[in-house]
Amino acid sequence: MNFEEILAHHIINRYSSNLYVHGINFGLSSHLITMWIVAGLVALLMIYAARSSSAAGRVLRGGVEAIVIYMRDDMLHPIFHEDAEAYLPYFLTLFFFIFAANLVGLVPRASAVMSNPNVTGGLALCTFALIHLAGCKAQGPIQYLKHIVPPGLPLLLVPLLFVIEFLGIVAKCLALCIRLFANILSGHVVSLAFLSLIFIFAQMSRPVGLLVSPMAVGLALFAYLLDVLVAVLQAYIFTILTAVFVGGAVHPH
Repeated sequence: MNFEEILAHHIINRYSSNLYVHGINFGLSSHLITMWIVAGLVALLMIYAARSSSAAGRVLRGGVEAIVIYMRDDMLHPIFHEDAEAYLPYFLTLFFFIFAANLVGLVPRASAVMSNPNVTGGLALCTFALIHLAGCKAQGPIQYLKHIVPPGLPLLLVPLLFVIEFLGIVAKCLALCIRLFANILSGHVVSLAFLSLIFIFAQMSRPVGLLVSPMAVGLALFAYLLDVLVAVLQAYIFTILTAVFVGGAVHPH
């Protein structure tokens, strides 16, 4: 069994068509198609939850409503106050998309798109843009730029502090990208590492490989179940940290 090929199938972005523009490939890829599928599934599930009168639809609607109410009242309102309703659609979309993409990545033969730093970097770039757009909208461009640097500093220090504070915002968004990418990637690597123990020991001795296999499979299954928890946890962490960063721009005091 080629474990390297199995891992590569999950995490490497394979292109099925090529379309180069200034050296950048805009063709169809496995991760792009998976993201479209995830977005479509989330949209269909939300429509089903909102409109279905079946028992399954009511259960799904209850679960979605609980998440929406929690995010609005307990996550966003303490940060954005009266502006929580305005930002709720974006953060709901962000949470459900990351959560669904993480779960789809656990399906055998599917692509784990959140293990691609380009994908998590794109989400972090959206956070970076929203921080500044929300700050400019709430305070006005001039006041927002003034609040990046703490008031009362000598004029000679203002340019230096402005650069440091701006780089701090960049570092926060970069940390979002790396945290999500690294956690999803490590989950796949750990599960595969446990399974590979069977074949490593089997090369030394077939009976030893058979003896190790139940423990290796059990550890791999345990890691897989942890990945389900990580899927929702990382979606929550990315969403709440984005809300904190954007809230700091909207309400600097």
